[in-house]
Amino acid sequence: MATVHHWTGLEARALRLALRMSVRVFAQHLGLAVATVSKWEKHLVDTEPRPDTQAILDTALARADSAAHLRFEARLSEAGVAPSASGRRLVPTCPRAWEYESWTDDLDRTVAALSTQHFAFADNLLTRWLHRFAPQELDDEGLYLFARSTALLGDLQRDQGAVLGPLSAQHSYATARQVFVQLDIPRRVAQLDLSLAVVAEMTGELEGAARQYESLTRDDRLSRRDRARARLWVGTALSKGGDHDYATRVMQVATREFEDLTEPEDWAVSHQKLALARRGAGDLTQALALIDIARGSGTAHSPLQCVRLDTAHGHILLSDMATRDDGLLVLDLAARNAARFGLVHQLRCIEDIRTTSEGPPGLRRR
Repeated sequence: MATVHHWTGLEARALRLALRMSVRVFAQHLGLAVATVSKWEKHLVDTEPRPDTQAILDTALARADSAAHLRFEARLSEAGVAPSASGRRLVPTCPRAWEYESWTDDLDRTVAALSTQHFAFADNLLTRWLHRFAPQELDDEGLYLFARSTALLGDLQRDQGAVLGPLSAQHSYATARQVFVQLDIPRRVAQLDLSLAVVAEMTGELEGAARQYESLTRDDRLSRRDRARARLWVGTALSKGGDHDYATRVMQVATREFEDLTEPEDWAVSHQKLALARRGAGDLTQALALIDIARGSGTAHSPLQCVRLDTAHGHILLSDMATRDDGLLVLDLAARNAARFGLVHQLRCIEDIRTTSEGPPGLRRR
């Protein structure tokens, strides 16, 4: 419940608005003259109620219901200021406990929105907090929420294809990493190292990304699942670089780890990536078998997962002249869904596959 240690016109006005009263009704509610309340409204922190009036305001706040208390705190927070000890100047406010709770709830909602590619909603949830407080205003709890929000903003930017530049996944991940270093939370720092390696891979720095992934497969700061993901992504970078056979062996190790950990979604993703590695090696029969396993796992619930699966499936089909037309149809479906959900990076991948397929005939199925 809100408590005011020293009332000024600012808090008095916030209470009036929280109670949803006009100046006249609020004055009647307090048993004061309308002119007194009007003076508070005009001068805000530059005026202070008399001691006996401070007590009247204390009573009015204490008698307000919980909804009015929340509105009162929100009004003060939105003002972005609090009275100084003298009441004559403004100083920044710090977030209150209820704001941290709301922020945490919004981060949970953001994770859910990102999992289904509701980017506009996720962006709104994140920016409302990132624009509300400057890092220097926050204590350690607030900094943790700020860093988590910034990391999730990086995830959003990555999925939308903004990977480089000042408004990019790379910038957001680096900012979040710096805050987690300051807070001395090694696990979060390592997770951001993994995310930055993904950005490096997406921008074509395959050799560097593979080295980063490889080092993270042995990093005790990460969970076993994250280390298995790093191993899988070592294989992805190697496969993109043309080393398909070695990539397959690395991915198979990661696949077994996901099975041991009972992680069905990661297990399905590993089969999708294995399928692409086998396509690159020219083993289209095995590639189709692996992509069928991934498609039949029942784990592709989000638009992004479906687009990735269809893209991989279409790529494999397009590699054989006998199934080329089917491949183009599957890629068209993937492109429509990618455009619908704003998956810019996936659209670029699909366009690259189409462009490449227009060259010499692909590999024939063995």
